[in-house]
Amino acid sequence: MKAARRLMAGASVITLAAAMSAFAPSAAIGQRGQGGQSGPGGGPPQGQGRGQAPPANLPQTPTAVSLPAVSAQVTGPGTMYESVQSLAPGKGMAEFKYVAREYFISGAANGQPYKTRIVVRQPSNNSAFSGLVLVEPMHPSGSAHMFEFTSIYSMSSGHIAVDILTGGGGGLQLVADTNKERYSDLRADGSQTSEIIAQVGALLKSKQNGNPLANLPVRKLVLAGTSATAGMLIQYLPAHMVYRTPDMQRIYDGFMPTSNGAAVRQVDVPLVQVPTMHEVRNSNITDRQDGDESGNQFRLYEFAGMGHVDSRDNVRLKPNPCKNPTSDFPLQAYMSVALHHLFQWVDKGVTPPRAERIWKDRDESDGSSMVLDEHGNPRGGIRNPYVDVPTAKYAVPNEGAVPLIPNPSAYIAARGQQAANQMCNLSAYQIEIPKAKLKQLYGSKQNYRKKVEARLTELEKAGWSLPVYREMILADAAKVDF
Repeated sequence: MKAARRLMAGASVITLAAAMSAFAPSAAIGQRGQGGQSGPGGGPPQGQGRGQAPPANLPQTPTAVSLPAVSAQVTGPGTMYESVQSLAPGKGMAEFKYVAREYFISGAANGQPYKTRIVVRQPSNNSAFSGLVLVEPMHPSGSAHMFEFTSIYSMSSGHIAVDILTGGGGGLQLVADTNKERYSDLRADGSQTSEIIAQVGALLKSKQNGNPLANLPVRKLVLAGTSATAGMLIQYLPAHMVYRTPDMQRIYDGFMPTSNGAAVRQVDVPLVQVPTMHEVRNSNITDRQDGDESGNQFRLYEFAGMGHVDSRDNVRLKPNPCKNPTSDFPLQAYMSVALHHLFQWVDKGVTPPRAERIWKDRDESDGSSMVLDEHGNPRGGIRNPYVDVPTAKYAVPNEGAVPLIPNPSAYIAARGQQAANQMCNLSAYQIEIPKAKLKQLYGSKQNYRKKVEARLTELEKAGWSLPVYREMILADAAKVDF
């Protein structure tokens, strides 16, 4: 078995980012991320590669950041740009009694003035707030993906989510173009991103007049990002080591870069990194080992079956513009496992479990450099019923259908074949196991469902599945027919 384990490829960063930087046909679409792929792209910092923000000047010693000025809640003119577009059916904000509020913030960062926005998504009843806050830069493609990727868990738990519109990657221009009257005076550039992220975090922990959370019991803040915004997060880490709140406390209590396999520097708070099968397959992955000691609290979580982007609920992939059937693997259920462990670590000091990583053999003769089982699914990694009691093969990458389908999503219709190719390239696909084979494997539908339920219960007890997703996973099993 040891011989079958993955041979890690160090921290070579052969990214999907270059592909995703090309996602946007124009700068206004804002697909280029800082130090990571765009799109939601796939990778890490890229040295001085294209799309990277110019470096910001950092202080040499711990320094308090200035708190930005905050507007009253913005209610017009026109409608707010909605950065959350892809939530599970029937699991939107209204169902969880959540509200979204927009605020403009302004100040100076990297020696230059800026004005941008934050969006706060919180329980409508303040008493439901958990005390934990998920902060993310809005993705350059225009979405708050980390909230989308964890929304059922976050809203079930009463966590607040805040997305920050930064100047990196063109997202600010994208937002401004949707409502020029509302957003025409927003100004920020990529060199200000880290300081803006620091200022917003410090604001959220403060009692400053105007802080949208000033009257709430905020205990801990974590900063998360996926793909291009994971790149922003990783670029922020040196700033984390020197920027402080006005009372000289750390600003963020933990970090979670996802859809990213870059080597990440050590910091003084817990960090959970979540590469996907895309990064593992492309050897775009760190070999850093897990750590528990102060200054090296680190976990690398690789979920077998997970693609770089969510295709189950992603409105950009409906209808399917890809060559193969898009994957229904519930990325949300497993990104939420990682976020839950991070919150428990920073808030309660609960050390999360360590996980086996996906095995690699570097043998592409079977279509993947990962070690595959008899059904074509990866061996190793964090397990789930979809690969342990399989009815399909989950693989990466998908491909865009050629020619472009006649009725694609609005997102792809506006950008054409290139956007379909890029979105599909970052998606997983699934190939169903034939019904005759399922009958051979499980005997009956009832027996299959019992196996799924038993495995799910085991994984919940081990901390690898959250009870809030049990209904979704069992409903998927109930749909299987053979």
